[in-house]
Amino acid sequence: MNILTSTYTTKYNSAPFSHIQMSDYLPAFETTIAAARAEIESITNNLDDPTFENTIEALDFSGQRLDRVSSIFFNLNSAETSDEMQKIAQEVSPLLTAFSNDVSLNEVLFQRVKVVYDQKDKLALTPEQATLLDKKYKSFARNGALLPENKKSRLREIDTELAKLKLTFGENVLAETNNYQLHITNKADLKGLPEGAIEMAHTLAKSKEMEGWIFTLDFPSYLAFVTYADNRELRKEISIAAGKKAFQNNEFDNQKITLQIAKLRHERATLLGYKTHAHFVLEERMAQNPDQVKTFLTDLLAKAKPAAEKELAQLTAFAKELDGINQLEKWDGPYYSEKLKQKLFNLDDEILKPYFKLENVLHGAFTIANKLFGLTFKEISDIDKYHADVQTFEVLDEKNELVALFYADFFPRKGKRNGAWMTSYKSQYIQNSRNERPHISNVCNFTPPTLTKPSLLTFNEVTTLFHEFGHGLHGMLANTTYPSLSGTSVFWDFVELPSQMMENWCYEPEALALFAKHYETGEIIPQDYVEKIKESASFLEGMATLRQLSFGLLDMAFHSNNPTEISDIKAFEKAAFEGTSLYPDVAKNCMSVSFSHIFQGGYSSGYYSYKWAEVLDADAFAYFQEKGIFNKDVATKFKNNILSKGGTEHPMTLYKNFRGQEPKPEALLKRAGLI
Repeated sequence: MNILTSTYTTKYNSAPFSHIQMSDYLPAFETTIAAARAEIESITNNLDDPTFENTIEALDFSGQRLDRVSSIFFNLNSAETSDEMQKIAQEVSPLLTAFSNDVSLNEVLFQRVKVVYDQKDKLALTPEQATLLDKKYKSFARNGALLPENKKSRLREIDTELAKLKLTFGENVLAETNNYQLHITNKADLKGLPEGAIEMAHTLAKSKEMEGWIFTLDFPSYLAFVTYADNRELRKEISIAAGKKAFQNNEFDNQKITLQIAKLRHERATLLGYKTHAHFVLEERMAQNPDQVKTFLTDLLAKAKPAAEKELAQLTAFAKELDGINQLEKWDGPYYSEKLKQKLFNLDDEILKPYFKLENVLHGAFTIANKLFGLTFKEISDIDKYHADVQTFEVLDEKNELVALFYADFFPRKGKRNGAWMTSYKSQYIQNSRNERPHISNVCNFTPPTLTKPSLLTFNEVTTLFHEFGHGLHGMLANTTYPSLSGTSVFWDFVELPSQMMENWCYEPEALALFAKHYETGEIIPQDYVEKIKESASFLEGMATLRQLSFGLLDMAFHSNNPTEISDIKAFEKAAFEGTSLYPDVAKNCMSVSFSHIFQGGYSSGYYSYKWAEVLDADAFAYFQEKGIFNKDVATKFKNNILSKGGTEHPMTLYKNFRGQEPKPEALLKRAGLI
C-alpha cells in the first residue's frame, strides 16, 4: 500500500512523514497525475453548457491529491533532501510540467473557460469569484492557449527544460555550500570570535572526528566568522569561498545553467507575445511593468546613494584609524560595521544574544499574535514530523477552534538548503460547507544550541523569525473559498507585506518586554539596550538599501532585456552592479550563479518586491504606531482585510480597505533615516 495515495488516518489529516518510503514518491505522482487528468476530463466531457460552477470552480478544486503529494515532496526536497530525493525530483519534474502544459494548452477546456469569461458581466459574481474567473482565463491566455500548435509544442519543451534546470541550479548551490569547510587548528586564528561560535565550530569538528574547529558556508557559521574573526586573511578566504559557489568551472558550475534559464524565459515570453520575461511577469504584479520597477528602484537609489557613500567614508575612516586599512574589501564590511556599531551604540550581538533564547523569541511571536489576532499556539507531540528538530503546534482561535497546524524547523543540517522560508503542506479552502484549515511551516537556519548553551539568536535572526512568522500568519489566517486564492497566493510584490510588517514589533519596547529575557537570570532586556536597538535600526541603512537595490537591478538586468547577447555572466553582473557597488570587485566571485531567489525560486523579475513591500509595511505600521502597537481595532482590520483575504481582490483594494488610503513612501524613508 502506498501511504501517499491512501486516505491519511493522521490527526488533522496531517502528512504521514515517518511512514513515507522513497519508493512511494514516483508511483504516487503517477497515480495522482492520472487522477487529476480524469478530473480535467470530467470537466471537458461535461455535456452541459459551461458555467462558473461546472468549469471555473471545478477546475480550481481539481488535482487536490496531486497538490498534496507535490507539497510534501518538494518541501522535503528543500528541508530534508538526499541524493535519492534529488534524483526523484529530476524524474518527477518533467511529468508535472507535462501535466501542467496539458491543462493550460487544453483547447476544449480553454473554450469552456472562455465561454464563462465572455459572459462575466452578466453573472453577478462575488469579488472573489470575479477574481478567480479572471485568474483562470489569464492562466490559459498567459500560458499558450491562444498559440498555434507548433508554438504550443515549443512552449512545452521550454517549460520542461526550465523545470529541470531550476532544480539542477539549486542542487549545485547546495552541493557547493556543503563542499566547503574552513578547518582551523591554531587557536590564535579564533581571536575575536564569540564563545558560542567557537563552541559550535568545535562541536562540528568533533562530529567529523577532526581536531580543532570547522566553519562552513551555513549562514550562522559563515556570518559569525566574517563578522567577528580578527584574522583578515581567513575572513577573506571564507568570503571568497561563499562568493564563488557554483562559479568554479567544476561539475557544480551554474554559469551555463544561469544563462540557459534567462534565455529560455525570454524565449517563452516572446513566444507568448511579450517583449521580455519581466513584461510577462509584471503584468500580474502591483508594479505592472519594468519601467515602473526601474523608476521605483532608481528613485530609491538616488535617495540612498548619498547616505551610503557617506556611511562608507565613515566606515573606511574607522577601519584606517583602528587597523591602518586604506581600502575596505567585501570581507571587511561586516567586521568593521560590527566594530563601529559597538563603538557608536556600545551594542553588539554578543551582548544581546543572551536575551534572545530561541524558545523565548518564538513564544514572543506567539504572544504578539495572540494580542493582535486572538491566536493561541499549543505545542503537540501527536503529529508526525520529518525530522527530530521540527516542532509542531495547534493554532487555536478565541473559541478554541483549530485555525491551522504549524511546523517550526529552525536549525541547519546537511539536507537543508540555506536561508529561511515559509511554506504550506495543505492549503486552506471551503468546500461542501467545510472550511479546510491549512498546515503551515516555517523553515530557518538559526544558530543551533551547543553542549553548554541553548540556541541564542542574533538580533538579525530574531527579525528573520518574525519575518517568516508573518508569512506564516498570512497562511494560517487564510479564509477564502478557493485554494488558488488562499493565504500567500497573492501578487508577488504584495506577499512580503505581512512578513515585513511583523518585523516592526522586534523594535518596540512594549513587545520586547514580552520575550527578550536573559536565558540564565530571566531579567527583561534593559531599557537602554532597547533604545540602542531602536537607535541602531537605521545604522548603515544607506549601504543596506544599496545592497538590496543592487539585487533588484541585477534581476531586472537579466529579465527586462534580451539575454541572448550575454556571453560572460561575470562581466554582465559587474555592469549591472556598477551604480550600486561600494566595495572593489572580486574577480573569483559571481553572485548570479548562486542567486537562488531568482534562478531557482519564484522571484524572477520580482526581487524589487522586498523594497516595494517595505513601503507598504512602513506605512501600515505607522497606522499601528498612531493608534497603539497592540490596538485591537487596527489589528482586526489588518487581519480581515489583508491576512484572511489572500488574493481574492486586487492588493491595492485590500490595502486601502485596511488603511483608508494608498501607501505613502515617506514612512519608509523616515524609518530608514534617509529623510
